[in-house]
Amino acid sequence: MIKADYLKPDGRTLTLYSSREAIRVDGPIPSPGDAVTATPQLRWHPLRGEWVMYAAHRQGRPFLPPPGYNPLAPTVDPANPTELPPGAYDMAVFQNRFPSLSLDAPTPMDVPGVPVRAGMGSCEVVVFAQNPDATLASLPAEQIRLLIDVWADRTSVLGADERIQYVLPFENRGVEVGVTLHHPHGQIYAYDHIPPVQQRTLDTMRAHMQATGRPWLTEFVAQEQEAGLRLICERPHALSLVPSFARYTYETWVLPKRAASFLSDLSGAERDDFAAVLHDALKRLDTLFGVRMPYLMTVHQAPTDGGDYPEWPLRIELYPYLRAPGRMKYLAGTEQGAGEFANDALPEQKAAELRAVQVGTVQMSTVRMSTVELEAVGHDQG
Repeated sequence: MIKADYLKPDGRTLTLYSSREAIRVDGPIPSPGDAVTATPQLRWHPLRGEWVMYAAHRQGRPFLPPPGYNPLAPTVDPANPTELPPGAYDMAVFQNRFPSLSLDAPTPMDVPGVPVRAGMGSCEVVVFAQNPDATLASLPAEQIRLLIDVWADRTSVLGADERIQYVLPFENRGVEVGVTLHHPHGQIYAYDHIPPVQQRTLDTMRAHMQATGRPWLTEFVAQEQEAGLRLICERPHALSLVPSFARYTYETWVLPKRAASFLSDLSGAERDDFAAVLHDALKRLDTLFGVRMPYLMTVHQAPTDGGDYPEWPLRIELYPYLRAPGRMKYLAGTEQGAGEFANDALPEQKAAELRAVQVGTVQMSTVRMSTVELEAVGHDQG
């Protein structure tokens, strides 16, 4: 992996990555507008016991920009700059112009009766490819392998700041899940605290290791290999499966075969297999119904607060939002109000369907559902 760091005219950072050749920039480093004053804050939710982010400055961020202007594509017209320069590189990472968290967040005004503090952290955008019509599933295998390295590098860079305690790379894909820019990209949030989901995982995994002397992931992988019912794809160092406790119909996990805390802990061969299995999982989901599967993908690594976390289960979780052709998985009262998920199908059945998908060149409809269509199909809140 080759990387090069730059500074945008508005003061934000930009890092370009390449997997094979030297990076070349053909023109000035652009910014699509003036610097945005970010004033994020956190307010404590006393009933849920967690922080809620507020970022009023994000109201002005791009929302489905007009055809002909793509802020994530390389700049073509210097009079209408985008976020990226033209040149030779494979991926790009830059600080979000409209961040939900900022290391420069000012101290907010007091709110009577509610603990409030600055929204301290960092938010980055990861552009997966220069081609605006690409998807992760359609990219070549070496590009997915580079993405694993990019996620590992950004986690190390962001986590090196003593203020950052957790780094979460993720991708939201599809208008069905609220994406407003169709160019293939993801994001990285870096928090000054361990988020509640990760804290709960840490607590349960630590209790398991204290009770058994073994990390949970090692036992889980061995059990799933022995059962064989929910495996989707397996390579020497990694595998994918529909977990036996899946909350989404086609929920897919990508796992290393040995316990690890960070992507950076994986060897070159392990990263190769991890990337290949992720690529396979993405292709299967896109091939399943012949449409671009809307999904949320999250990369779960250990906290970056300097602690030692041998119990941590490194994994990628994919939450597909179609539960059947044309039918969305909506979060209903039991999920939103109680945090209790309801799944209409058994994981074993859906894993068998994903195993049966013939993975090859991904060809699918690129038609995206309109807002009206989304409201019309499968809207039974299940």
